[in-house]
Amino acid sequence: MAAYVVYFCILNYWCDGNHPPLQNKEEKMKKETNQWNPKEYNKHTAFVSQLALPVVELLNPQKGERILDAGCGDGTLAVEIEKYGAKVVGVDMSSEMIEACKAKGIEAYVGSIIALPYVNEFDAVFSNAMLHWVHDAEGAIDNIAKTLKKGGRFVAEYGGEGNANYIVSAMKEVFSKHPEFGVFQNPWYFPSDEEYKSLLESSGFEVKYIALIPRPTPMDDIVYWLDIFANGITEHLNKEQFEVFKSECRDILVNTIYSEDEGWILDYVRLRVEAVKR
Repeated sequence: MAAYVVYFCILNYWCDGNHPPLQNKEEKMKKETNQWNPKEYNKHTAFVSQLALPVVELLNPQKGERILDAGCGDGTLAVEIEKYGAKVVGVDMSSEMIEACKAKGIEAYVGSIIALPYVNEFDAVFSNAMLHWVHDAEGAIDNIAKTLKKGGRFVAEYGGEGNANYIVSAMKEVFSKHPEFGVFQNPWYFPSDEEYKSLLESSGFEVKYIALIPRPTPMDDIVYWLDIFANGITEHLNKEQFEVFKSECRDILVNTIYSEDEGWILDYVRLRVEAVKR
């Protein structure tokens, strides 16, 4: 559930404190911030967790299992998973989200999916609406495989090929009209099912299920979506420029993803996957 492709640099501690500090690749990463307001996020995007309950069912948590929630956000789904009797450890790039997760009683740490310190420790890795923020898909999958026990499950859902096409196109169009905004940089990775299946198999997974699922999703207003999810694209804009950006995106999108009958409907496509570590 990270907001931009942001890489983790400093880790305070993990689990029981027996894991060594992250080194090498992580030490070379550029230190950046990843700030979220959990209350504001849930006010407009509670659907992110609500629509993921079928993915929790696909995970099929078992009593006594140890499950890593990668991109745990505020812990809403981690709480659902623990209802099955499993023990969840949450990891997220946002310190604000981790604090909200801990407040729900979930063990959670600030950290990156491409820098996990665990080795053969978890029965399952679960992830919802996060992996499309990670361009280093191969690195993420390798870390997930390393984290799992043999026979462990990886169950995830996130943006797949075709996700938010109208929205991304609108943002590109607005940037092209305003050279002063700089170059548009797409922070998301939306793979096809074939591409992601190949990556999983190359990292030693047996893919049990993978599919692209169209998910038209209601939103109260597209400007709230832009406030929350376009921050990595627009963080360099001043306040006036950001308002112009949102207004012009809205003017474009009102012709594609809005109707008087249904309101705003996000053009989401989700990639859902279940795989087992060989």
